Amino acid sequence: MVDLLQWANPEDIPGSRCTVEDGPWPRAYYLLDEQEIWEEFDRVADPSSVLFSRERGWRADGVNFQPAPAAITQDRYVLRQLNVHGQLWTLTGVFDGHLGDETVEHVAHHLPIIVEQFLQEFISRDDPTCRITPAFISGLFSRSIVAFDDAIAGDILKLFGGADRLARYSDREIREIINDQDKGGDNYKKARLCMYGTTALVALTDPEHENLWVANLGDCQAALVSPRAADEWDVEFLTSEHNGDNDAEIARVKREHPGEPECVVNRRVLGALAPFRGLGDVPFKQPPAFTRRVLYNLAPGFADTAPWEACLARNLTPPYISAAPEITHRRLGLAPGPNPNSAPTPNRAPTPPRVRYLILASDGFADLCRAPGPVRVLAAWAKREAAASAAGGAAAKPGNPASRLLRLAIGGGAEDRARVSRMLTLDMEDPWVDDTAIVVQTL
Repeated sequence: MVDLLQWANPEDIPGSRCTVEDGPWPRAYYLLDEQEIWEEFDRVADPSSVLFSRERGWRADGVNFQPAPAAITQDRYVLRQLNVHGQLWTLTGVFDGHLGDETVEHVAHHLPIIVEQFLQEFISRDDPTCRITPAFISGLFSRSIVAFDDAIAGDILKLFGGADRLARYSDREIREIINDQDKGGDNYKKARLCMYGTTALVALTDPEHENLWVANLGDCQAALVSPRAADEWDVEFLTSEHNGDNDAEIARVKREHPGEPECVVNRRVLGALAPFRGLGDVPFKQPPAFTRRVLYNLAPGFADTAPWEACLARNLTPPYISAAPEITHRRLGLAPGPNPNSAPTPNRAPTPPRVRYLILASDGFADLCRAPGPVRVLAAWAKREAAASAAGGAAAKPGNPASRLLRLAIGGGAEDRARVSRMLTLDMEDPWVDDTAIVVQTL
């Protein structure tokens, strides 16, 4: 690392994590050269890539960025192919956990498996194209996610014979059942999943990439980046944010809980939770008795139940957090651009067909972009990727496409070296930026 000490102030760091109260300021950081910057990206952003089809150029790339050395990121991303009766579907997603990382880890691993099982069960083995309409897959996609979420609390309630039988057990009996660490800890692990939650943004494409479905729960964002002209790209956001910044979500929760003025307090669900839709978050989906009888008896469990009591006092007619995703469907065809079947101009190599990109990102991405904002960052990134591909140099560029998007969001040019170095090496113990997961998928 270059031994060149620099100094940063709170306003130099994007997002709202850094404030003057985090002093003393200014804080030190090290100015890195280009090679060191990419080495740090590889170390702190967990980059990976999956090639879905070499022939068609279909791939997906991901990063999960948190530069604070002592922090454990609560974001996750997935890049998967699903085998449905010999047909390969693709599933990609980003997940932004909160309160803890057990639930988001569980969701990232198991949700693709559940979606695959639903597709296998409800799509005909003899005729895989039978009944596959956009509406059919949208409904199936949604049902698989809701069923997955129902099982989080359901697996615990089964231990007691159902929610209506929980009152028959004493606290001692409940503790003996759920604190089974000396017997392998299966019940304990299942109960821990109920304590935390995560947003979910999951994209599904059919085997021929003719259709795209995006399921959204929470405040991650999906964008379709498509070529419009030689050097111009359109950015279309496919999702809305399910949080307190969305008046429609506030109105929905209030409509579902008439006569409960404290179902939303300070634009948070029950005055506590920012996302209005998500997976897990069982205290917001079950009656207060579930939290008090089961989760309070976990050892170890909640360190302090006082904040939860303030929330549970408002919990009158659950659920307040919805696990029903907002599903968006888009038909995919050839991306606009030169006809790949047209004859080449004499003395000029044929122009390759232009790709379109699906971008999935947790809410930390928008913080990183600052000015000029996500739309201009995404368009500028796509233009750079296209130029490098046309020149035959994309494979030689450092990082994968998601890493390069992350780098551009923080600072893309040589003149931005100080800005990027601040983000990577700030001398601060607590995280100075939000966890940021990004998936880039070619369509």
